[in-house]
Amino acid sequence: TGNLLQTLEGHSDWVISVAYSPDGQTVASGSIDRTIKLWNVNTGNLLQTLEGHSDWVISVAYSPDGQTVASGSNDKTIKLWNVKTGNLLQTFAAHSRPVNSVAYSPDGQTLASGSNDKTIKLWNVKTGNLLQTFAAHSRPVNSVAYSPDGQTLASGSNDKTIKLWNVKTGNLLQTFTAHSSLVFSVAYSPDGQTLASGSASSDNTIKIWRLK
Repeated sequence: TGNLLQTLEGHSDWVISVAYSPDGQTVASGSIDRTIKLWNVNTGNLLQTLEGHSDWVISVAYSPDGQTVASGSNDKTIKLWNVKTGNLLQTFAAHSRPVNSVAYSPDGQTLASGSNDKTIKLWNVKTGNLLQTFAAHSRPVNSVAYSPDGQTLASGSNDKTIKLWNVKTGNLLQTFTAHSSLVFSVAYSPDGQTLASGSASSDNTIKIWRLK
């Protein structure tokens, strides 16, 4: 219908990232005010305010089981939070520049992060160990996304390219180079057959790529 269902107000500055929980009952929001807020979608009530980052929260993502939220920040860290309690569970701090994007693997065992330091890192969610570093982009990485089967990872960068990576080996599988400006966002189709990418000024396009 296009009807407005809820307006969620509580942040004191720009909201940069939002993510639905897997069950569709809550929304997480990350803001320049350095907080993550969790909201009840049906009532509009604020459930939790997660505080711990020392700079902008740029990206938020729910785990597949809906129990945790990951946040990537301008403070160069990724944090994992318990949704029910609001407790901080883990802090990952191997990036040397701001973290622009975080994404859980479909099985919830690993987390990918893309950074202004031009790298993508894969983390073991339970242990906090760094598993892989992918370093073939020549400029900041703005967006990362797992394929539905969890076997590959896509990344979009200021270098105008999208890259596909083998998650297990770390090998670069493909590079897509049709954009004429920065690639801000990448997303897989639910069947994993195609990938969408969105670009910036002087390009202003979304491109759909056939993968299989």
